[in-house]
Amino acid sequence: MSCILNIETSTDVCSVAVSNDAECIFNKEDHSGPNHAVKLGVFVDEALSFIDHHAIPLDAVAVSCGPGSYTGLRIGVSMAKGICYGRGVKLIGIPTLEVLSVPVLLREMVEEEDALLCPMLDARRMEVYACLYDRALHEVRPIHADVVDENTYQEYLDQRPVYFFGNGAEKCMKAIHHPNAHLIKDIEPLAKNMFPLAEKRIALGKFEDVAYFVPFYLKDFVAKQPKKLL
Repeated sequence: MSCILNIETSTDVCSVAVSNDAECIFNKEDHSGPNHAVKLGVFVDEALSFIDHHAIPLDAVAVSCGPGSYTGLRIGVSMAKGICYGRGVKLIGIPTLEVLSVPVLLREMVEEEDALLCPMLDARRMEVYACLYDRALHEVRPIHADVVDENTYQEYLDQRPVYFFGNGAEKCMKAIHHPNAHLIKDIEPLAKNMFPLAEKRIALGKFEDVAYFVPFYLKDFVAKQPKKLL
């Protein structure tokens, strides 16, 4: 097990958590944002002071790497990389939509074994960034920028239950009318939910190159999407 500093800034919420031996030992959240430029440095300083005060060696920094807010991701990743350089620790990138899925699974909000999870992040109007996972968080459909109407997820809904959640989900349920479509409200990507995913990546030796790492929102989507999504 490891001591991991977790940073999540992909939406209006700014959160920082420290996990040690798979247990959350420090957590700070600000839900009044977006205040990342103001809050993140304070939260990180408090987290590092907590770690140092308890003489816990920091092993890695995990950061939510998108999709999400351009500004929020840039601030979060810059902070994470700076800590990794300064402390000589590993960097872990975790997709935001995986982070969103963790509380749904931990709270056992999905009962059906064959159900799919569809975390969504708002991209304004009827557009979202969404992915489909099974209950083991295996990717069934990769992340797309979807324009949502009644047919967008039809092929999956016709086969099995699909649970929609995240800050883009509620508006989409106004367009999706299917008996297999279920909405889970009030699910946000938070740093305190990142550590199971970060621990798994450490076990697999899956780390990022600190020098060249960028959020995949920037790398994969910016060049392809209309400017209104940015």
